[in-house]
Amino acid sequence: MALFPLSSNFEGDFVLQLVPVDDEQTMDEVAAACAEHSVNRRVRPQPDKVMRVRRHSTGDLFPRDMKVKDAGLMPTETVDIIFADS
Repeated sequence: MALFPLSSNFEGDFVLQLVPVDDEQTMDEVAAACAEHSVNRRVRPQPDKVMRVRRHSTGDLFPRDMKVKDAGLMPTETVDIIFADS
């Protein structure tokens, strides 16, 4: 377990947030951690959708159960958090 900083670019938000996550967290947990800084602040919740994490530079979605340490991300790299149908 180690802290790992990621820059969160949350869909619908105009602020990039530096979010400390744990390298053992799944992408679903990363999305939830990022949502704490944006949803119900500057972004409306979308309970009928699922939050997904994608690599900002390529737009590739990460599997929801993938751990941060297995994603090949660099510290402070930007990830997009988007609302998806599934």
